Amino acid sequence: MNAGVRHLAILLLALCPSWLAAQNDGIRLFKSNCALCHAEDGSGNTPSGKALEAKDLRSRETQSKSDAEIADLIAQGRNKMPGFAQNLKPDQIQQLVAYIRHLAKK
Repeated sequence: MNAGVRHLAILLLALCPSWLAAQNDGIRLFKSNCALCHAEDGSGNTPSGKALEAKDLRSRETQSKSDAEIADLIAQGRNKMPGFAQNLKPDQIQQLVAYIRHLAKK
């Protein structure tokens, strides 16, 4: 293995645990704050989601929004969705945005 590849491998191994922890935090935050209405898969296909007309977070409509727009929707809420700015820190909202992006890739 040449030195450049070795350094890259070491860097990836060093970053991986923090990335995995952030991903797990996003999953946990989503399950505790969003899944009731948006479903664990982001589809909105739950009794509450159907009643509230929750958006499918995997949809082109949602995924075409910028990260800042999604973060603002989470923080401020819209229509029947409450805002979470009082309950979540900005970094937690960013973890949710990253997880919502991940839902579209599943």
